[in-house]
Amino acid sequence: MAGSTLHDGLTALNAAPDQKSDDAHGYYTLGEKIVDPVAPTGPIKDRWTTRKFENRLVNPANRRKLTVIIVGTGLAGGAAAATLGEAGYNVKSFCYQDSPRRAHSIAAQGGINAAKNYKEDGDSVFRLFYDTVKGGDYRSRESNVYRLAEVSANIIDQCVSQGVPFARDYGGLLDNRSFGGVQVSRTFYARGQTGQQLLIGAYQAMERQVAAGTVQQFTRHEMLELIVADGKARGIIARDLVTGEIETHLADAVVLASGGYGNVFYLSTNAMGSNVTAAWRAHRKGAYMANPCFTQIHPTCIPVSGDHQSKLTLMSESLRNDGRIWVPKRAEDCEKDPRDIPEEDRDYYLERIYPSFGNLVPRDIASRQAKNVCDEGRGVGPMVGDFRRGVYLDFSDAIKRLGEDAIREKYDNLFDMYERITGENPYEVPMRIYPAVHYVMGGLWVDYHLQSNIPGLFVTGEANFSDHGANRLGASALMQGLADGYFVLPNTIREYLADGPFPKVEESHPAVVEAQQAVKTRVERFLSINGDRTPDSFHKELGHIMWEYCGMERTEEGLRKAIDMIRQLKHEFWNNLKVLGTADSLNQSLEKAGRVADFIELGELMCIDALNRRESCGGHFRAESQTEDGEALRHDDEFAYVAAWEFGGEDGQPVLHKEDLIYTAIEMKQRSYK
Repeated sequence: MAGSTLHDGLTALNAAPDQKSDDAHGYYTLGEKIVDPVAPTGPIKDRWTTRKFENRLVNPANRRKLTVIIVGTGLAGGAAAATLGEAGYNVKSFCYQDSPRRAHSIAAQGGINAAKNYKEDGDSVFRLFYDTVKGGDYRSRESNVYRLAEVSANIIDQCVSQGVPFARDYGGLLDNRSFGGVQVSRTFYARGQTGQQLLIGAYQAMERQVAAGTVQQFTRHEMLELIVADGKARGIIARDLVTGEIETHLADAVVLASGGYGNVFYLSTNAMGSNVTAAWRAHRKGAYMANPCFTQIHPTCIPVSGDHQSKLTLMSESLRNDGRIWVPKRAEDCEKDPRDIPEEDRDYYLERIYPSFGNLVPRDIASRQAKNVCDEGRGVGPMVGDFRRGVYLDFSDAIKRLGEDAIREKYDNLFDMYERITGENPYEVPMRIYPAVHYVMGGLWVDYHLQSNIPGLFVTGEANFSDHGANRLGASALMQGLADGYFVLPNTIREYLADGPFPKVEESHPAVVEAQQAVKTRVERFLSINGDRTPDSFHKELGHIMWEYCGMERTEEGLRKAIDMIRQLKHEFWNNLKVLGTADSLNQSLEKAGRVADFIELGELMCIDALNRRESCGGHFRAESQTEDGEALRHDDEFAYVAAWEFGGEDGQPVLHKEDLIYTAIEMKQRSYK
């Protein structure tokens, strides 16, 4: 494992980057460099243990006097609410769904990583750490990733104790399977329903605290503004989505666990309600947005079938354990029934290009190669637009080797879901898959304590940027969400809350009044434009721009074009939007208008971030930066930094603050999975 030797953690292994290129000149302002003010030092294996001891405690009597708002009830938010409630804090939990159980974490299928080495195949905490940093193309913080790997084993024990029904082998022990980007089996799973089962476990733990009176639940509430009083996050303004009432909720700290922003692309694997508003409202109040261009395209999704779709469906990456990915060698065979194409006329392109990892290469590589073969004219399935968007995921060899019953036991619900959506039986005909927008590695900037640059505002799970670099390995999202909620945040937020109880903020405070008025003014503006276009029509147009110019491949010319198009779209949005209904009732058109307005602003920042980063790394692929054989080409000497963007005002330019990425435990290498 070249470059993986554990160094002392005390000596920098790379120099600070010095960016010389500036493709985004004129689109942004360069700000001061930043550092993580609470970043740990010393041997990497001791950093988290030492920090947990160093962080101050909050005595039980004071915990009862402190209130924490948590926005989001997925794995990160639900686990945090349960844990902080159990500790004795007063927790206010918010979600826009009608039940916390509808958080998008429930849709995760394949599994959750943990370094338990049950298979005795060479796994370890350090190997999980190494795989995650390498998989993220060396654009993540090593201290944060090592902590994630270190607490991963605790997550499994916690969830088993809650009764999560993980798959077990014949002897009754917990089973594992492999995921892309690794060569060991470390992924724990519950068939294709892992996210659902884990979320139910976190939900049950949270409901226990609801019954105990430490957690107060607010469903069908959407956060529309962050309250920053005297320089600290002290509450939120939320809209009751049923009655339309604008409510003020105050606390001693605010935690955002509101998920990712993949729906900026309109078509994605995310739930249709998933949005960026909570994070974007915080960004506009001063919180840095980090690495927004790092978007993950998942290779294993059901292909788009036409212009009528509003969502795409994920098929678990675990299917790549037994399924073989291929396309015809000749374009003229693409219309044939795949069963009529002989073996010698099939191109198992991942196995051919990456013999060491084969079909288990990381998601960004598998996605890009699927795009390449389809762009060559060898895609399969129906014509959508001017070409076929699909490759085969074939289980015929696995069925011959293991038998249909064994495959059915491992993947039955996934196969059933595929058949219900496509009308094709994957036991008889190969699945068709194509990449789709899935997860985002960008998010609000946080320090090692998961606190943003706004004191008192903490960010967990997919809503922050910290752990995955430029590409998330499979089965790491559930790991990070539960790690943050159960084990990291409860140990770091107490360092901040130890200074409490804090002076009470009244609703008459100028910052509260200002936030209330800002929300009311914004709602009134949406309703008063009275144009001709629906929020959905703007969202769909934005998604087309983002996918075409800031999707799987980005170019300088395309990104500049996208920025101009988004700015024109924003102008039309604020002059030609049509929102039906009123503010004082259930109004989904009004909800969508607010979310689309934030997506439009985010989309522009994503394109500026992608334009500035003239390198290819992970899910960010600049056509101008690739090796001779088409692989992503990083430029560590210029771009080994976190891009933390500060809101520049309504008519101003975003301000770029750089946090240098300095490695002390792993040497940066060019990724290779061959």
